[in-house]
Amino acid sequence: MALDGFLNVLKPPGMTSHDVVAWVRSRLGMKRIGHLGTLDPAAAGVLPLSLGRATRLFDHASGRDKAYRAEVVFGLQTDTLDAEGTIVASGDAAALTEARLRSLLPRFTGEIEQVPPVFSAVSVGGRRLHRSARAGVQIAAPPRRVTVTRMDLVDFTPGRRASALIDLVCTSGTYVRALADDLGKAAGCSAYLGFLVRTRTGRFTLAESATLEELSEAIAADRVDASVLPLDWPLCHLPQVALPDAEALAFLHGNAVQVAAEPAPRTRVYRQSGELIGLGEILPERALQPRLVLSSVDEPLEGPSP
Repeated sequence: MALDGFLNVLKPPGMTSHDVVAWVRSRLGMKRIGHLGTLDPAAAGVLPLSLGRATRLFDHASGRDKAYRAEVVFGLQTDTLDAEGTIVASGDAAALTEARLRSLLPRFTGEIEQVPPVFSAVSVGGRRLHRSARAGVQIAAPPRRVTVTRMDLVDFTPGRRASALIDLVCTSGTYVRALADDLGKAAGCSAYLGFLVRTRTGRFTLAESATLEELSEAIAADRVDASVLPLDWPLCHLPQVALPDAEALAFLHGNAVQVAAEPAPRTRVYRQSGELIGLGEILPERALQPRLVLSSVDEPLEGPSP
């Protein structure tokens, strides 16, 4: 089966993001499938998959902000900073109040500096941190700048093992596990991430995601194509330009073409028929320079490449 576009999948807990990709590959009989943003195995939620030509749009489709609902458990710390790890510290969170927790949240909004967990896929010196950690060697990754645009307390349960439900919106690359750990330190007690659900990534929302069971039924009924979102679905934040056939052909051959549009570092490029044929940069002199070209579906390329 040959499909081009995106699948909005609801990843269940217990599977890695790669497991989900492998599951879909085997059932669709397709090799060109990727995912937009890894979720930890214990986490659930939105996991957009790119199919066929959509895999070439990864860098442009995966950089949007992400939204999560997280449970933070106070009074314990684990080596992985989540419920999957081994407890390495314990304390008493009975003194933590809802008012105190609310007062702490603004510290973790805006642009902040974050150190990735030692159990993470970040590479230091060419080696994944989680591989070093499992070998008994903990390497500290350099801090990185991330942005948390919203952090709202949804619910709070006091006690020796207090817990909180928090909704947050952040940039790609933010580790919610690290946020939970830092929040516990700020509260004066240990904390870890109890569970995590990704509710949105860019335009892909939890409400519109499909479970693996639903996808399995759609595949069996030969109607999975109805679940495939178009190539430009996650690119709506970019301006667009439509090219007449001659200019579209030149663009597909990698040539710059003149357009009547404002300069833009990245723009969607379409045929007049409405087919997305790539991404380009509109230079100050109104020249549209190809930056990513998608092979044509409606008609084959003709003529020699320059």
